[in-house]
Amino acid sequence: RAGASRNGDSRSRWKQNPEAVQANILRVAQEEFAKNGLSGARVDEIAARTETSKRMIYYYFGDKEGLYRRVLEAAYRDVRAGERDLDLEGLAPEAALRRLVEFTFDHHHRHPDFIRLVMIENIHHGHYLRQSALIRDLNSGAIEHLERADADPLVVHWQISALSFFNVSNAATFSVIFGDRLARPAGQKLLRRWVAETVLNAILVNPGA
Repeated sequence: RAGASRNGDSRSRWKQNPEAVQANILRVAQEEFAKNGLSGARVDEIAARTETSKRMIYYYFGDKEGLYRRVLEAAYRDVRAGERDLDLEGLAPEAALRRLVEFTFDHHHRHPDFIRLVMIENIHHGHYLRQSALIRDLNSGAIEHLERADADPLVVHWQISALSFFNVSNAATFSVIFGDRLARPAGQKLLRRWVAETVLNAILVNPGA
């Protein structure tokens, strides 16, 4: 009876707020894909954690690969939405760039699942990302934010991404080899400032590169 009651409650939520149900599925699926990869993640586990069903997940997302693509899209949408909320247009170019670098560093630090998803997608050689026109459109905005910088915006974006990404992607191995001083709050604060200064100095010293 308890199981039947839960199933009835779930069906009611699907009908009353399907957007919230999908958002919950995507949140749990992101954790599963980030932890286990595309091949290792199990739709059964995602269904159990969301109190839905495999049938409902497939109804919304098509199949496991479709769910994975939607997870990628949601992850990229989140970071680009954060960039838009920075209101960089009202700032001087140097201040705007600093704010963008610090946001990227903070976002990656707070969202290690995003970094793991990107690493997993690189293992797949960008296959599923390539299938998403939405991700291409979303990421075009990342370059537009940097067009006021006196440098190649794609190169600047590459540098910001590389420095902020490594901080998370290699945290475990770096800490094992060299100790965890930089992984602690004081170390992260130091790295955040250093990354911003590195990017700004690269442009000021070598403008137009």
